[in-house]
Parts: sequence; structure tokens; C-alpha cells
Amino acid sequence: MPTAQPKPWKGTGMEGWIARWYASTRRNDMEDFRREAKSAAERLPAGACVLDVAPGPGFFGIELAKLGDFRITGLDISRTLVKIAAENARTAGVNVDFRLGNASAMPFADESFDFVYSSAAFKNFTEPVKALNEMYRVLRPTGEALIVDLCKGCPDAAIDAFVKRSGRGHIDAWMTKWTFRHVLLKRAYTREDFARMSEQSHFGACRIDGDGFGVAVRFAKQTARVA
Repeated sequence: MPTAQPKPWKGTGMEGWIARWYASTRRNDMEDFRREAKSAAERLPAGACVLDVAPGPGFFGIELAKLGDFRITGLDISRTLVKIAAENARTAGVNVDFRLGNASAMPFADESFDFVYSSAAFKNFTEPVKALNEMYRVLRPTGEALIVDLCKGCPDAAIDAFVKRSGRGHIDAWMTKWTFRHVLLKRAYTREDFARMSEQSHFGACRIDGDGFGVAVRFAKQTARVA
């Protein structure tokens, strides 16, 4: 089985006006963040430690913080997005610790988190298998990770439906569709890609669900796999 290769280095992530546009346009997807946060909250015990990898403007962590007594950390490689996420948390009146860092070299001790979440970002990671191994390392025994992302091969009709449902304005809708078709789909992974990367990682396996537009990839930590 071929080994997943690191992706070409694309810089330190979104900064400046690109990051600000991304944060603005993602506000149109708040119902998705609320749904994911509700689903996570129903599975987590009180006091659970949660890591959001590449949280962008921080909406998932902020919505989760509204739902229960969780200790939530967000790790992003973009200085601009870390600042935006921290400000969003202050405005919402919730406590989420957003900090700067790389998914392939997380600044956390082993077994620090009960749940790791990442949305719309994994396709951009330069070293995807290494990022999975870092998720495994920082998870506690029996911990779970969830990656939600675009599915490679997503049809144009599904993108159009997603953008229309979000209620974006004309210019924002055009920019979002262009970004999906000319940037994001080129970097996205298939189900088979995720299965292969999970086998190459310390997780060893994953469960993949999806609707044609996106995939939800779940990983469970099996401590016996790594000596």
C-alpha cells in the first residue's frame, strides 16, 4: 500500500484579509457548527477536555462551550485566525483557549484530551498522517477524534446547494463556489484516501460516513496498537 506523501508547503496558513474573509463567510455556516457542537456535547461527559484542530474563527468551540462544562482548546497555524477566534469567544462570553500551533507538532502533553475535532481543514495539512499521529498522541485512552471535511469528487450541484442553503450574498456566494471548485476540491481526499491514511497512522482504522458533499471520519484510540 503506498504511503501518504506530505503535501507541498503552502505557507503558514491564512493571514490578513483572506483570514478575515474566511471568518466572515463561515458565519453563514453557524447552523452546521451548532449541529456538530450539539452532537459532540451529547457524547461527552461534564468536564471533558476538547481540542479543536484548525478551528479558524472558532465557532465550533464557542458553540460547544455554550452547551456544557467542557475545557476547550483551539489550535491554529494562523495568527490572524487565533486573534479572531479569541475575540469571537470574548464577544460570546465563553471561555475557549485559542492558541497558535501546528497540527503536525502539537504543543500538548500526551493524553491531554478526551475528544479531538477538526472541520474543513484536514485537506490543507502539509503532513496528514503525522497530524493523525499527533491526534492519537494527545488523546486519552478510549478517546475519539472526528474529522469533518469536503469529499473529493463532490459534484457541482452539491456545492451549489450548500452555498444556496447557507444564504450567502451574491459576491460571497461566487467567491465561495470559486474557492470550492478551484482550490478546495483539488486538495480534498476521497474515502479511500482517508482509509489508507488511517491504516498508516497509529489509529489503524476509521469509520467513514458522508453524504456526497462531505465526509465525517471517526477515529478511536486503541492504546495497544502503539508500544
